[in-house]
Amino acid sequence: MKSPRGSLARLLCLGLALMLGVTAFLTSEAEAQQPERRRNLLDMLFGSRQPVYVPPQDAQRPREGKTRKKTNGSVTTIKTRQPSTRAAAAPPPPPPKLDNAKKVLVVGDFVAAALADGLETAFEDAPGVQVQTRANGSSGLVRDDFYDWPAQLPALVEEIKPSVIVIQIGANDRQQLVTATGRLDFRTDEWFTAYGERVANLASLAAASQVPVVWVGLPAFRPQNMTADALRLNTIYRSSIEKVNGEFVDVWEGFVDQEGRFIVTGSDINGQPVRLRGNDGIGFTGPGKRKLAFYVEKSVRRYLGDMTSPDLVRLDASNLPDLVSLPPSENRGITTTPPIDLFDPELDGADELLGGTLPPSSSFPTPRDQLVQNGRMPDPPVGRVDYVKRPAEPATSTAAPPATATP
Repeated sequence: MKSPRGSLARLLCLGLALMLGVTAFLTSEAEAQQPERRRNLLDMLFGSRQPVYVPPQDAQRPREGKTRKKTNGSVTTIKTRQPSTRAAAAPPPPPPKLDNAKKVLVVGDFVAAALADGLETAFEDAPGVQVQTRANGSSGLVRDDFYDWPAQLPALVEEIKPSVIVIQIGANDRQQLVTATGRLDFRTDEWFTAYGERVANLASLAAASQVPVVWVGLPAFRPQNMTADALRLNTIYRSSIEKVNGEFVDVWEGFVDQEGRFIVTGSDINGQPVRLRGNDGIGFTGPGKRKLAFYVEKSVRRYLGDMTSPDLVRLDASNLPDLVSLPPSENRGITTTPPIDLFDPELDGADELLGGTLPPSSSFPTPRDQLVQNGRMPDPPVGRVDYVKRPAEPATSTAAPPATATP
């Protein structure tokens, strides 16, 4: 008869063996599904390493910024945007302009308007410079019936009272010119002669204001015929402004490549490649305006001097230093001394004429006096390098030798 304890032990052993078999089978299936890793040289030398756990590719990361809100028994997902940890710091506002700030008057067409925007950016941090723009985008020197610059410029100078006048005009002047004798077609000799007279008239009016005048040449444009015409017009602008002692600023090299062809993208004032012109090849982008003003900025800084410095501060009652005054009792022992000019002729006796009072002379004759009076220089001291006298020889005895006795 079998014991119940023996039957129970056999059942437990059978169950344990069954569990171990199932576990081994599942483990082998899992290993079979994983791709076999090839052995490399390090595995051959130092043995196989433990496999690195690689998460499955289809695993999705938990999405941040989502909260679930239960409303009326239903779950609603609300998406919230996490605040950025790096908040962009706002740039400090530019300093206010001084009441006595120097004014730069910019006149001309749409190119001059772009130039004025670049100059405002260039002198944004300079409290002593203020840019005044009086440009008309569709104006020029041909259609004086639309806008008459020779008639408007003196009034603008009287109103603004600028310290520098900047002129850039001519991009709209490639058209027929109407004179008292008739209509002149563009690119004819008569047209260039009449146009040159108008340019010279405007340059003379600007120079008559007794203010430095800077005439800025035209840049290159995408249309080839427009670029060729700009080159011809720049020669007229240069010759006319130089005749009245004005300054001509050439910006041509900044908007063409090494072969002289028009470019849309080029280097900015820092040497970085940027887009300089608009899609039409005529207008300017922000970096293009700044580069256009870069050439004029040098001349304006030369004329205005220290007023272009960004470190120029406003001195008023709010920022003046405290004045320290001593009591009257402490001022009694102070002796004031008048200032001394380093170029005062009294410092070296240059205020006395020749033949006046001579300085006191020494009683000992100088080497020069001894040379003039005695005809020879004094002997140098013994031991100096120029002492060449031979030392005195010792005196020899002249006494006769003693007589010898004769036998």
